[in-house]
Amino acid sequence: MTSYVLTVSCPSKRGIVAALSGYLAEMGCNIVDSSQFDDLATARFFMRVSFISEQGATREQIEAGLEPIAKSFIMQTGLYNAADRVKVLLMVSRFGHCLNDLLYRWKIGALPIDIVGVVSNHFEYQKVVVNHDIPFHHIKVTKENKAKAEAQLMDVVVQTGTELVVLARYMQVLSDDLCKKMSGRIINIHHSFLPSFKGANPYKQAYERGVKLIGATAHYVTADLDEGPIIEQDVARITHAQSPDDYVSIGRDVESQVLARAIHAHIHHRTFINGNKTVVFPASPGSYASERMG
Repeated sequence: MTSYVLTVSCPSKRGIVAALSGYLAEMGCNIVDSSQFDDLATARFFMRVSFISEQGATREQIEAGLEPIAKSFIMQTGLYNAADRVKVLLMVSRFGHCLNDLLYRWKIGALPIDIVGVVSNHFEYQKVVVNHDIPFHHIKVTKENKAKAEAQLMDVVVQTGTELVVLARYMQVLSDDLCKKMSGRIINIHHSFLPSFKGANPYKQAYERGVKLIGATAHYVTADLDEGPIIEQDVARITHAQSPDDYVSIGRDVESQVLARAIHAHIHHRTFINGNKTVVFPASPGSYASERMG
């Protein structure tokens, strides 16, 4: 028996859940988990259904039968084999804490992805990446060669079949064109609790303001710098007795955890972009272990 995940977004309308659940039952499928949200502000409906094909219906058969329902409700749908791993390309500059954390989670099976490569504009982490038997791509970026560098990046994306790009503290601004081309497929970790303390050194800004909470934000990348739909955030409490270096150390731990959780939600199809925001369905009780092992 094969497990699938069905994602749906469409205009809000009565009868959506009944139509989908009835159809899956007719196809011999058993729903094991279902989450839904009707956004009254935007009149948009979002749903994620995890189910098992118990009577042998294939993905192609399920998709074909789903078409009339999707057309009737003006649905955007996605149907995924739960065992398939998302192909992920990591990008990093000179801060390696998020990269190392993701490599460790990937190595122990806590993050079921296929890392198809690591791209960097520096060489600091080449040895680390190669030691994990992962291809390393050095793409130098300057003001003069930015267009060429992004063309090289897209070549890597195409050649590796990359489905998700993760900016694991990659400190280069992507062009508007690239952001639009990869819309919904690039996740960034921002080292502050957005929207406060933007820029290159938010921890210094936080220290100078005497804040009591610092945090990190993972979001989808858009043409508006650090303004993309937020997927995950977290904070850590600090005191007046801690130094700027303490802020950085604590902040890096938070960044690593937030980025991993955001990737986990995306690869299990629990995130939906809803205008400038996201709908993120939580992992249901008892499902995290099965998700974690893919």
